[in-house]
Parts: sequence; C-alpha cells; structure tokens
Amino acid sequence: MIDIAQVRRDTPGAETTTHLLACGSSLMPRCVADAVIKHTRLEAQIGGYEAHAQQAAPLEGVYASVARHIGARPREIALMENATVAWCHAFYALPLRKGARVLTCEAEYAANYVAFLQRAKRDGIIIEVIPSDADGALDVEALEHRMGDDVGLIAITWIPTNGGLVNPAAEVGRIARAHGVPYLLDGCQAAGQMRIDVAELGCDFFSATGRKYLRGPRGTGFLYVAERWLDHLEPAMIDHFGAPWVERDRYELRDDARRFETWENSYALRAGLGAAIDYADRIGIEAIEARVRLLADHARSLLAATRGVQLRDLGRERCGIVSVSVDHPEPQSLVARMAEAGFVIGTSAPSSTRLDAERRGLPTLLRLAPHYFNTEDELDRAVAHLGTLL
Repeated sequence: MIDIAQVRRDTPGAETTTHLLACGSSLMPRCVADAVIKHTRLEAQIGGYEAHAQQAAPLEGVYASVARHIGARPREIALMENATVAWCHAFYALPLRKGARVLTCEAEYAANYVAFLQRAKRDGIIIEVIPSDADGALDVEALEHRMGDDVGLIAITWIPTNGGLVNPAAEVGRIARAHGVPYLLDGCQAAGQMRIDVAELGCDFFSATGRKYLRGPRGTGFLYVAERWLDHLEPAMIDHFGAPWVERDRYELRDDARRFETWENSYALRAGLGAAIDYADRIGIEAIEARVRLLADHARSLLAATRGVQLRDLGRERCGIVSVSVDHPEPQSLVARMAEAGFVIGTSAPSSTRLDAERRGLPTLLRLAPHYFNTEDELDRAVAHLGTLL
C-alpha cells in the first residue's frame, strides 16, 4: 500500500498545484531533482569530465536500474535523450527491403507514423494498418491474418497518447515470435504506470521516456534491444563511443546496446532518471498501477456525470489517461483557465493520432492523467471546476 501522505511530502509540486498530466510530463520527486542538481553542482565545482569520473559507478548503475524495471539485462539497454530518439534508433537500423510490409495500429503516434512515411518514400516499404476490434484495441485476429513472408516489422504503440486504451502488446508479441518477425513496441506512456516485462511482451525493441509516468527529468529515455539482435543491427548513425575507431580504415561496433549511444550526453539528467526509476521501484510498480487505474476510473465516473463532457476512451483494459471531448469551441482555452485555478490538464490534437482521430471523428480532446500522488479530492475539485467552465 502506498503511503500517499509521504509521497506527497516527497513531491514539492504537490504543495502548490493539482497536477493531472502525468501523460505529458509529471512532477518529479524531490530525490530526482536533487540528483540532477547535485551532479550539476559537482560539474560546476570540478568540471564535467571530472564529475563523470567521480560518479562513474552510480551512473553506470542506471543501466541496471532500467534493466531491472523492465525485466532486461543491462547490456540490452541504451540510455537516450528521449523516447522518440530511442524508437527511431531501432526503426532506422532495421534493414527493411523494398516492398516489406510494416504492420501498425490505428492509434499509432504521429512521430512514429511520419517515420514510416519517410521510409516508405525513401526505401519503398509498405505501411499496413491493422484494424481495431469492437473495443477499439488492435485486432489480434486481423493481425494474424495479415502475417506473411513479406512482413518486415510489427511496430505499435502500447498505450496511445489520446485516451485510456491499452493495446494487447503481449498477444502481438506472441504472433511476432511465431512468425519470426521483429517487433518494436512504443512504451512511452506505459513506463512508470504499469508493470513491464519485455520477455512476457515478446518485443525485440522497447522505447520509453523518463518524463512521463516515471517522473524523471525531461531529456531522458531508453531503448531496449533484445540480446539476439545485438550482433545484427548497425545503427543508422554512429560515433566513436558506439563504434570505436580501432584501425585507420575500420571501426568496431560495441557488442551491447550502447552501440546506439553517442559519446556526449547529460550525466546530470541520467542521474535523475536513475533516481526516478529507483524511487518507483521502492514504492512498487504493482501498487502504482493499481492506484493509477483507481484514480483514472474515479475521474471517468465524475466526467461522465458532467454536462457538456463526452468520454472518448477505448478498450477493455484501460490505463491512467482519461480523454474527453467538450462542448466548447476552444478546448485549449479551458486548459489555460484550469491552470489559472491551479489544475494542470492537457489536450490531444487530432494530428497526434491522425488515423484514430479521423476514424472516430475526434476533435481536440482534453486529457486528465492522474498519478499515484494525486487524491480523489483533487479529482473531485478539478472536474467540478471544469464543469463551471462549460
């Protein structure tokens, strides 16, 4: 059971605002901010190289923390600037031939889909969208029917940005394994709000960010690359960290996932990411997941009873992101007015998940994404205030 009072004492921002946007960039615990500041101050005192050398052991431990959190091994982890960079490193390294089909879902995120479009234009791959089932999730039976020798990749978003849907990621993984097809899973919204085990998911690649439900600093993310791929993929971009220059005419790729990293990065932010993951693991991801879903369901009940609000969440299994459309000509202005009253919420534009938005005729949505440090009372007050603005 989570000690909510202690968690809120650990969260400076909880004292001054009701933050309900964990799906955007959540509030950092004090220990995370302290880790970033401590390393930054050390760099100011003795220099960046020297600070890295002095803190080499705990910084190296961040790989182990990420690996533990997702059921991987440290050598399968690359630390990246964000989830999009992590996802792109995996996607652009895959040698997809002309005519190869890439299977994805209707709720795929814009950053991923434009990368599909670029490789379709440049490399001649074929983008194939798997339809959704009656509940709005990726239809696994339809996926099975679309499999064939020309499928080069399955790439889906586990939790879309624009609603409560949780796609059947593990079922997709079983299909991918059965057909010997690589599987790239975008776990950006999953990391920090639900249990992740990459072996159970059956994914070959997993990308995530630190700033959302993990409560880490912005500018952090990670990529998981399954061991079986480490000897087969050459990154689209390398430098002498991921590929040391061993002879005048030869480089040699590292034998771990760090071949996808470059030499320069923010070690202060890396320290913060490690602190965030360790903090979440001390609380317990199962307890976090249960509370996030409890709060999200409470928010859905309140919003369903609010005049001028329509719930837009899909799926049999739902997560901590609550999405609604509202009877208001400018949803973005509601975000500003809520902020004036001390409530942080957000929007999701149709362009962020264009296929799903066009299929369902969605306008710009409001998003509320409570985290475990929030309370039922905060949700009661936030939804009540939103109701006064409609």
